[in-house]
Amino acid sequence: MSNPALFLTATLIWGSTWLGITFQLGVVPPEVSVAYRFALAAALLAAWCAWRGVPLRFSRRDHAFLAGTGATLFGFNYVTVYWAERFVPSGLVAVVFSTIVFMSPVGMRLAFGTPMSARTLVAATLGVAGVALLFLPELDAARHGGSAALGIAFALVSTAIATAGNLFAVRNHQAGLPTFPATAWGMAYGALAAALSAAVTGAAWTFDPRPPYVLSLLYLAVFGSIAAFGAYLTLLKRVGAGPSSFVGVATPVVAMLLSTLFEGYRWTWVAVLGVALAIAGNVLALRPRA
Repeated sequence: MSNPALFLTATLIWGSTWLGITFQLGVVPPEVSVAYRFALAAALLAAWCAWRGVPLRFSRRDHAFLAGTGATLFGFNYVTVYWAERFVPSGLVAVVFSTIVFMSPVGMRLAFGTPMSARTLVAATLGVAGVALLFLPELDAARHGGSAALGIAFALVSTAIATAGNLFAVRNHQAGLPTFPATAWGMAYGALAAALSAAVTGAAWTFDPRPPYVLSLLYLAVFGSIAAFGAYLTLLKRVGAGPSSFVGVATPVVAMLLSTLFEGYRWTWVAVLGVALAIAGNVLALRPRA
């Protein structure tokens, strides 16, 4: 797939998962739902690799980095996202998560010495400003503190953890680890990290057999995990963590379009301006350099 196709695949799928996660909340604790999701995704992806004859063996050193990738990009990251959505709307979580476009270049600079260009910073500012305008009512409600402030705190922690996951993934790519076998192991380690979180918090290992939970779990495992992360990690391998992190700016726009169709969201001129700024930031960040 071309880079734009990879970007669109990850964006369109993850834009729908913000809504899909809401069907996971309620009966099953967030840590347990994350463990179910990535254990299922890891099993399916490993079975696919075995069927295609793709080796799943790695050195102990590589497994240490795969465990780091799994714990950050798939495990603790998503546990904190699920917790954030228990306190604030998914749209507000998307706003906070879009700040990954600032965190990723800083992380790349600190970890790998990658220079930060002025163009990237301007694009990141446009993108985050656009997403903030898109969710201005939720941001206004968060000023009153209480549960909204707690939800934002969880979302910020999640973004920082995901940034660390991107850095682990960059290292794995630089070491020549094949994307899909490495992702299968990473998701398995992510499921273990979520299970560890469940053990620490004393979460009950329950299951919700009702169709909304089961169907959303399947969608999040197959599309939200295997397909979207496959596209995203391939894009990250090609263009780096900085440009690929702009998926986090584009997905809230898709989420609001879906909210318009299924939740009756009503657009305002401020929201339209927000979409325009978010798109401008993405175009500026992803436009090929001269």
